[in-house]
Amino acid sequence: MQRRYDHIDLRVRSLVEARPFYATLLPALGFTRDVRIEQWLQFEADGADGAIEFFGVTESLRHIANECRIAFWAESPTEVDRLTEIIVQAGARNVEGPGYHEGPGYYAVFFEDPSGNRFEICHRTEGAR
Repeated sequence: MQRRYDHIDLRVRSLVEARPFYATLLPALGFTRDVRIEQWLQFEADGADGAIEFFGVTESLRHIANECRIAFWAESPTEVDRLTEIIVQAGARNVEGPGYHEGPGYYAVFFEDPSGNRFEICHRTEGAR
């Protein structure tokens, strides 16, 4: 199967404010290598085909969060629960859930980073939309 994901390049208002949040969240999601680049926050993971996937964050003082949302996959509802505890400890804002949404097979938590960027961690059973 071909890769469908290479990296995320996200903007935040303040890298100093965002760093503790992402330094807690990203390793919990499997991005375990903290790559130190000046004026950038980047965590990497090995992809299924051996390629490197990364989540990068950089500062944009004029950043305004919008309604876009990035959703991360969890292997089970229990994993969603575990990651919810981590995001709360990391300082996530506007946490909704975890719980079942849009039917019995879709278990998720919704939250925002310190800049208001929207995220979700979800587990979907077979047949759930």
